[in-house]
Amino acid sequence: MPEKQKILIVDDDANIADLISLYLTKECFDSEIVGDGTEALEKFKTYKPDLILLDIMLPGIDGYDVCREIRKTSTVPIIMLSAKGEVFDRVLGLELGADDYIIKPFDSKELVARVKAVLRRFSQPGEKTPAAPASDKCVEYPDLTINLSNYSVLYYGKNIEMPPKELELFYFLASHPNQVFNREQLLDHIWGYEYVVDTRTVDVHIKRLREKIKDHEKWGISTVWGIGYKFELKR
Repeated sequence: MPEKQKILIVDDDANIADLISLYLTKECFDSEIVGDGTEALEKFKTYKPDLILLDIMLPGIDGYDVCREIRKTSTVPIIMLSAKGEVFDRVLGLELGADDYIIKPFDSKELVARVKAVLRRFSQPGEKTPAAPASDKCVEYPDLTINLSNYSVLYYGKNIEMPPKELELFYFLASHPNQVFNREQLLDHIWGYEYVVDTRTVDVHIKRLREKIKDHEKWGISTVWGIGYKFELKR
């Protein structure tokens, strides 16, 4: 039998943590529960999880600092859990290296779906490697710089404000020039779970991107009719 993937649950609310563990056990995951940030960092080293579910509001070291410390040595997937749903909180979590952000209270099916989706994006779930340098999260073209490490877009020398998912979609396309992606692939890569949002979400985000970023003589966002979208490099 294949080895179960391991999920580290970091939450000081024992009832929520036990409930999450129950959901994951039913889906054939192995899980461990810790209740504070210091214990999370210690357990991370010994348990070697394939994914971490990390609450933000923890006694002692909070979830943001736990994420920051783990990202110094590992790219293990991290999904943040929080009752705080403001854009600032979500962006901060993503900037620190979280792979997804779930707002409490959440549906059990949604939680499991997001865990599975994030794990799918990592081709070798058990491998722990040093975090990529910030330069690896930046793509540059003439008059355009998209930096995923600090969630910024520089267009003709001006900073363009974008919501996180809009920027992530733009970065993903630009980091795979001339490669065509259908809407389902983009939903999976950016939103992480196919059935919570529909394919029209991609079209809406592309429309908003085009309103802010006009095609350049050297590059542009192209529609491939009947398939999806690509970031096209022009000759």
